[in-house]
Amino acid sequence: MDVSSIITSLNDDQRLAVSAPMQAMLVLAGAGSGKTRVLVHRIAWHIQVNHISPYNILAVTFTNKAANEMRNRIEELLETPARAMWIGTFHGLAHRLLRQHAKQAKLPDTFQVMDSDDQLRIIKRLMKNLNLDDSKWPPKQAQWFINAQKDEGIRAKHMHDNGDFYNRQMKDIYLAYEDVCQRSGLVDFAELLLRAHELLRDNEDLLAFYRQRFQQVHVDEFQDTNTIQYAWLRLLTEGNNNLFVVGDDDQSIYGWRGAKIENIFNFQKHYPEHGIVRLEQNYRSTGHILKAANTLIANNDNRMGKELWTAAGEGQAISLYSAFNEQDEAYFVVEKIRQWVRDGGLRSETAILYRSNAQSRQFEERLMTTATPYRVYGGLRFFERMEIKNALAYLRLSTNPHDDPSFERVVNTPTRGIGAKTLDDMRILAREQQLSLWQAALAMLESNQLPARASNALRGFLNLIIALGETTKELSLHETVKQVVETSGLIELYKKEKQDKGEARVENLEELVNAARLFDYDSENAENLGELDMFLAHAALEAGEMQGEVDEDCVQLMTLHSAKGLEFKLVFLVGLEEGLFPSQQALDDAGRLQEERRLCYVGITRAMQQLYLTHAESRRLYGKDSYPRASRFLRELPPESIQEIRLRANVSRPTTNSASQSKGLGSKGTYKLGQPVRHEKFGEGVVLQMEGEGEQERVQINFRNAGIKWLMLAYAKLDAA
Repeated sequence: MDVSSIITSLNDDQRLAVSAPMQAMLVLAGAGSGKTRVLVHRIAWHIQVNHISPYNILAVTFTNKAANEMRNRIEELLETPARAMWIGTFHGLAHRLLRQHAKQAKLPDTFQVMDSDDQLRIIKRLMKNLNLDDSKWPPKQAQWFINAQKDEGIRAKHMHDNGDFYNRQMKDIYLAYEDVCQRSGLVDFAELLLRAHELLRDNEDLLAFYRQRFQQVHVDEFQDTNTIQYAWLRLLTEGNNNLFVVGDDDQSIYGWRGAKIENIFNFQKHYPEHGIVRLEQNYRSTGHILKAANTLIANNDNRMGKELWTAAGEGQAISLYSAFNEQDEAYFVVEKIRQWVRDGGLRSETAILYRSNAQSRQFEERLMTTATPYRVYGGLRFFERMEIKNALAYLRLSTNPHDDPSFERVVNTPTRGIGAKTLDDMRILAREQQLSLWQAALAMLESNQLPARASNALRGFLNLIIALGETTKELSLHETVKQVVETSGLIELYKKEKQDKGEARVENLEELVNAARLFDYDSENAENLGELDMFLAHAALEAGEMQGEVDEDCVQLMTLHSAKGLEFKLVFLVGLEEGLFPSQQALDDAGRLQEERRLCYVGITRAMQQLYLTHAESRRLYGKDSYPRASRFLRELPPESIQEIRLRANVSRPTTNSASQSKGLGSKGTYKLGQPVRHEKFGEGVVLQMEGEGEQERVQINFRNAGIKWLMLAYAKLDAA
């Protein structure tokens, strides 16, 4: 049989994987090694060579986009429709299975699938019925708990609280939630997988049918499977030894959302008669980039092991830039991108990758300042994020309580027990008497028309806003923002969210304080507006600047987690500092540290031609000044593949300038980055950077209360702090 159309375009290792015997197979596919091609050609090989009907093939992916791409490529390769195959995501295939066997799954034929918001609404309602105070028992925390139990295959009746009050309460919520969903014929996303697993496990005839039907089962991104997904796969393939999985243990970066890297190791134990093929030839990156990735990831323990290589040559060395601070970092990155565009490159070929969403703000501001179109991939721009909008709403109300949109946004955020009926009555009164919502609320309280609980809750909110306005009158801008985000309860609200999303929201609120500290208040053009009002206007204008369209030539900004599966000719991996990347939480946890290193590996292997790594010698992040050490990941890279753009060192200046011999720090002649200083007007600060010589010598200082200032050293009269 002529199989040239299937294997001619493949390299030796890809051919080995595609034409392997019909047995359990683990394909360790390195970044950029053509894993999707191998999956597609393996399916084609089964159909054309092993004469397996498309009806007998199952292929599982993690996104609808990947499933559609796989289906289209199979149809193109075989020149025949792929409708008979089951190709889809875990959730999509589980839903299909439950629709076809709803009765056996103990579901009504008309069962409905809920999204995350609908699920949260139900949990909020039943927690209210259980008389639980949502300030002590946040509904989002209960939602996270329920979904986590389902991902582990655990029903509420199987939970053991072990005498723990928290677990006992969560079990009660879980039991009540299951009862509501069963009575209402509702299924959440986690339930799709758990119910599909139980359907097959508890119906022997049905399981036997699907085991016979799916003669070959294929899985993409196997390292990202969780407990229930792997259990479902094992159930389908047990005894048949027909599971073909493609994955990369070095790219397992979703442990925080339930992915089990252990699955890729346990595969060998659960399928002892298996084969392994390593795809190590990379078609994306240059030799220097791959050498850096290989050397970095070798520091992790318990790897399956592989060494990426390319036939495309060494390419340019990786550039390492040590910035003075986060502003200098953003300036450097954006200027390099602008140079790339001037040299004929596209903005869409470039990406800025960061560990934390809060880091995006500095780059967004610099990109807007230079009128460079950009797009935040997989997320919102800084001033469009929910927690930032909530904080800004509190700030607006503190200066203008008659701001109706802001009033509506936060009157019950965090939850205070102000119900929908109270708000509806307030809106009606405001509309009928042409009042602001604030005035309507005061009128309702004065008329004693509200129940005691609602009245107390509403009065508490109004008093909070009044207090915010009074206590922040004499504070600086950044102190005002700090006071508002803390006193409003927003920080505590998001701290209660156990997933990384809550942590990211807190980081963004702390970064808002930093944005206020660095805000450049132009009093001459303020048009009688105070600093806070100007800052709020600035935030509104930035949020109003729409992102570039999907098809527009834009710089791409994204977290490292969002970057997986993507590639760019020019990549900036920023913020490589201890406590930021790797994250602070990972520094004392060996398992998390290894996942952070895998995340760095993923970031490095996104680059095709040029890779820049940056870190800052001083950084104000989450509202705090720090002078972090460079990330350990930088020290783990091969020196021969790294080119430093600027050395990290103390900055020495000549003392020949007579003016600089005057009183104060200028007489010392040698200055260090990070050196504490004191100024008569601006108070205490820290040296960030210096430039120029003689009378033109300038020093940039981050003052504790006045923010960042450039001063002429000859006239600054600085003293050591």
